[in-house]
Amino acid sequence: MDPYTIIRHPLSTEKSIRLMESENQLIFVIHKSATKKDVKEAIEKMFNVKVKSVNTLTTSLGEKRAYVKFSPQNPAIDIATQMGMM
Repeated sequence: MDPYTIIRHPLSTEKSIRLMESENQLIFVIHKSATKKDVKEAIEKMFNVKVKSVNTLTTSLGEKRAYVKFSPQNPAIDIATQMGMM
C-alpha cells in the first residue's frame, strides 16, 4: 500500500500537542485496514525518521488513529514543523 494512502492526515488537538512535547509522539488518522507495521513503514518512508513504536485506536465513530512514538534522535516537534502543524 502507498504511504500516502495509509496515512490520511495528522491530528492537531490539545492532546496531540501535549504528547508531542512530553512523550515525543504524534497522532495520525490512518486507513482502516492499515496495520501497525504498515504505519511504521509509511512514516519512516515519508519523513525519513526512526519510529520507536506504534499504537492504534479505533474510535467509536469508526475512525482509526495511530499514536506514533519517535526515537530520541528524531524530535516529534521537528516532524510537525515539516508538516506545517507548528
